[in-house]
Amino acid sequence: MLTELSIQNYTLISAAKIDFRPGFTVITGETGAGKSIMLGALSLILGKRADPSVLMDKSKKCVVEGTFDIGKLHLQRFFDENDLDFEPITLLRREINPAGKSRAFINDTPVNLNLLKTLGNRLVDIHSQHQTLLLNETGCQQELFDAYVNQPELQQTYGLLYRQYRKSRQKLTGLQQKNEQSQRDEDYFRFQFEELESAALNVDEMTALEEKNKLLSHAVEIRTAVDLAVSSLKEEDASILDQLGRLKETFARLSGFHLSIAEFAQRLNSSYIELTDLAAEVENFASLNEFDPAELQQVEVRLDALYRLQQKHHVGSISELITLREEYRHKLETISGLDKELAAEKQFLAEILQKLESAAMNLRAARKQKIPEFEKKVEALLKQLGMMDAQFSVQMEETETFSPHGKEQLTFYFNANKGGEPAPIAKTASGGELSRLMLALKSLVHQAGVLPTIIFDEIDAGVSGDIAGKLGNILKKMSPHIQVMSITHLPQIASRADIHLKVFKRIEEERTISEIISLSPDDRLEEIAKMLSDEQVTKVSRAAASELLNNA
Repeated sequence: MLTELSIQNYTLISAAKIDFRPGFTVITGETGAGKSIMLGALSLILGKRADPSVLMDKSKKCVVEGTFDIGKLHLQRFFDENDLDFEPITLLRREINPAGKSRAFINDTPVNLNLLKTLGNRLVDIHSQHQTLLLNETGCQQELFDAYVNQPELQQTYGLLYRQYRKSRQKLTGLQQKNEQSQRDEDYFRFQFEELESAALNVDEMTALEEKNKLLSHAVEIRTAVDLAVSSLKEEDASILDQLGRLKETFARLSGFHLSIAEFAQRLNSSYIELTDLAAEVENFASLNEFDPAELQQVEVRLDALYRLQQKHHVGSISELITLREEYRHKLETISGLDKELAAEKQFLAEILQKLESAAMNLRAARKQKIPEFEKKVEALLKQLGMMDAQFSVQMEETETFSPHGKEQLTFYFNANKGGEPAPIAKTASGGELSRLMLALKSLVHQAGVLPTIIFDEIDAGVSGDIAGKLGNILKKMSPHIQVMSITHLPQIASRADIHLKVFKRIEEERTISEIISLSPDDRLEEIAKMLSDEQVTKVSRAAASELLNNA
């Protein structure tokens, strides 16, 4: 529950610190005094978006802090999942600087606004006239009834399965679309792969073929040069090797007469050995590279095929063609693997669908069981609120498809007049009837302990007299279960409260400031008497106020 609210520099509030206690609290004050300002400040720490115009002093930041006792609310898991320090007494803080930038904190840890709002939704229910209008929507009706049914485990189980079901359906649709596209692509991929595969690509082949092509293309010239080299070196009568051999032998005989001659003899011997090896290698080269026109044609055909593949696929090397071939291989394997993945996802979806159907049936049974009790209690509360002939029922129709909340459509039917036929709320209930019906529903829901705090923002609009007193009694009966607050103009409601806060305006240094104080018993009597009076408080109004308080 909310235990303290601190407000600084927010619209008409310069600084305020308000203590709250369990039970029923009312907030009263003249129109425009600032009752809704306090509610607006509270909304900031519950995740409402900030407006820089709320700063009273535009040169200073606005700070709103709320202290909550959450020790019994089972929120430890929420804090753990969001890496927050759990404290039984938790502090929510919101800051808005003069530039309009907003920051949010939970126990001094900076958080984003969505996280603050998520926690705020589990701490406080602010019920306004706008929320009453939401009662016309089936989604709101579903939430209210499910809160009364109070089967969180069934709802969580269904919700988890529903999310898995939606996710699996989306994945299956994606796989089917991908598979259809893959089937269209398969023929193309297979043709490209088989063409590259049949090419028997080798990363070193191109270089060897190009060398071979140059050799064979100039075979005649090369053969002529080789034959000339062999003839000149060793086959002619006065061959180079013969002449060099004679020189070598001559200098060898004279090598003992001078060191230079010995060196010449050694060099001539080395040259003779080198030329002899060269002649042998040239002869061997000639024997291994016989010119074959057919081989040249084969090399050119192969090179042409490889060049064509490179040009077709816009690559510059055999290694790139090999990479491309492997990519096509992978795509074909992926298409084959996609069939298995598609079959597995279909099987998973079928299993989830079976579990989801079972969870939906369990949830439907729990709801169906609670309908008669819910209808009876709502009608009883409506009678307490002066609607003696009101009829209320819950119609639940099974749907063919699953929704986030189940596999049925739930609609509230209502009729306020005797002899009338109940119809959907949106078609039958007036504004005042909607207000009282919403109060009855909220009363039932919150007695189940759904939220620790509920605040009614002028829910008494259009209500007066005896009905106002009955409305106050219902709020009072709610307060032992949860913390109840009501912003009200009616003395009949104010008199039922355990705590009475008053909002008023005063002028300070030519500036209007709003303040809020807790009233003592005497001040409270005077405030209620003032609410009963036209202008001045009289003995009669004080006596009436005293009677209201004594009978509360």
